[in-house]
Amino acid sequence: MSLISTILFLPLVGVLILFFVPNWKTQLIRRIALNTSLLTFLMSLLLWIEFDSSTARFQFLETVAGSHFGETAGFSFSSLNFLFGVDGISLFFIILTTFLIPICILVSWTNIQAYVKEYCIAFLILESLMIAVFSVLDLLLFYVFFESVLIPMFVIIGVWGSRERKIRAAYQFFLYTLLGSVFMLLAILLIYFQTGTTDLEILYCSNFSETRQIFLWLAFFASFAVKVPMVPVHIWLPEAHVEAPTAGSVILAGILLKLGTYGFLRFSIPLFPFATFYFTPLIYTLSVIAIIYTSLTTLRQIDLKKIIAYSSVAHMNFVTLGLFSLNTQGIEGSLLLMLSHGLVSPALFLCIGILYDRHKTRLLRYYAGCGRTMPLFALLFVFFTMANISLPGTSSFIGEFLVLTGTYQNNSFVAMLAATGMVLGAAYALWLCNRLIYGVIKPHFINEWSDVTRREFWMLAPFVISIIWMGVYPEPFLDALHCSVSNLISHGM
Repeated sequence: MSLISTILFLPLVGVLILFFVPNWKTQLIRRIALNTSLLTFLMSLLLWIEFDSSTARFQFLETVAGSHFGETAGFSFSSLNFLFGVDGISLFFIILTTFLIPICILVSWTNIQAYVKEYCIAFLILESLMIAVFSVLDLLLFYVFFESVLIPMFVIIGVWGSRERKIRAAYQFFLYTLLGSVFMLLAILLIYFQTGTTDLEILYCSNFSETRQIFLWLAFFASFAVKVPMVPVHIWLPEAHVEAPTAGSVILAGILLKLGTYGFLRFSIPLFPFATFYFTPLIYTLSVIAIIYTSLTTLRQIDLKKIIAYSSVAHMNFVTLGLFSLNTQGIEGSLLLMLSHGLVSPALFLCIGILYDRHKTRLLRYYAGCGRTMPLFALLFVFFTMANISLPGTSSFIGEFLVLTGTYQNNSFVAMLAATGMVLGAAYALWLCNRLIYGVIKPHFINEWSDVTRREFWMLAPFVISIIWMGVYPEPFLDALHCSVSNLISHGM
């Protein structure tokens, strides 16, 4: 069994163990889930240690023969080989996934008291499915895992959500993302009937007519644009964030939003190069509209989670700008920005969760003067806010700088419009900091010393270290990305 198979199945082993633990032993359940996720994270670091950054080929390959699945409804799987592997593009997404799951278990250590075993099982299954999404090299199996991720996330929002609208938010999240993916399934079937395979490495060498590329690209776009999300199909995201538990928001912002941009990078750009060039103006237009519109919308929000959720939409549309610049700087910048967003945005949601645990509200008007009663929290929140607006020395700065550089090489006007998003981002972030950290304490609401606990501090400390590391010394990340990105660009030319 290869290293990727071990990482893929380790969370499922934890699920199997949890099935035999009595429901009332909640501390044991939490410890098993935490230790399983930590072991998975350590194993994923071995991927990086053993990864050969001098080649663009997929590594740690594992094949499951389709003949094992027989024949279903007249459809034979014998011609399908389910292949798993890792390259520079997927490597860091797998590490980010395994990094965030232990945090999700820790953040709910005291505030989740109902269905604790089911809660831990949902996150371990979700981890395994997300690792599969980033490592599978078969188009049909990618679709299966891509959609399967929705099920545990739907349950997490619907069962452990924090307010009355959680059921509505769960259904909205599920239906938006599922309906968009129906078109991708039809496109995958069309590709299979034309080429006779869904093996990604073979499809990279296949050619599609220009007309067919346009239809296939639009079908994939319908699915990936909802996941990013791009305007106007972004409505589900703020609602899902607000109603989800803190751990749900962490995994939603940290990983699930990256599935759409990963899909563009892995499938749309290399498989349909003509259509990618053809629709680049559309992507630029939608991305710029999303950056400016959601940044302005953020300024009007009064719910702390919605502020971070709308800012996530703006950042992810920066990513799409870089991806469709179709040059090394833009694509590598987009990948770094995705990784940075996967650290900064979850850290901000954790900070909001800390406030909610103490005061049971996320409405901004109730908060002021937190710097006096929560000085350590205030320091951490200001740091993550500065990282969110791409302060030099933080991880987001490297990503946004490379994205704007790559975009400027193609279209200086689009780069200039996108840069206004950075100004608006500074406006809403500093406004939020000012309202939350400074001002006069409202004694009827915040009247006690309630700084971060030791558990909460050690949850946030790895985010601080990672953000500074990526911002000050990004070379290890760029070295691992470079060959894979260069190979992808050569496919798309």
